[in-house]
Amino acid sequence: MAVRLSASLANSLADAVDTALGNAGTIKVYTGSQPATADTAESGTLLATFTLGSPGFGAASGGTITLSGTPLTVAAAATGTAGWFRMETSGGGNILDGSVGTSGQQINLNTTSITSGVNVTITSGTITMPTS
Repeated sequence: MAVRLSASLANSLADAVDTALGNAGTIKVYTGSQPATADTAESGTLLATFTLGSPGFGAASGGTITLSGTPLTVAAAATGTAGWFRMETSGGGNILDGSVGTSGQQINLNTTSITSGVNVTITSGTITMPTS
């Protein structure tokens, strides 16, 4: 059987993600495959680091939080194909990992083909907790 959360608990957990980010948390985009857990060391090349506002996400609804302040644009730090992202606190503590793409992913970028020194943009982002 799958674990399913009540809408209230899903909203609380989703809001807790934003609270855990604190002021100026980051989303880091890497090449390659997502590690087994968010506690596993990063793999791949760090392509871009986006600093989030405070709060980084709007209030949860239906167990989903939506990234605030999009689009977010930075100059890429390296060249490669975006494969996954990691959210971290401003102090570098891991919060969660997820998928990147140009649509239908947790973090959507203007392109997954990233070139060093060229702007890359987060166009949207949502994190959803499982509900019943």
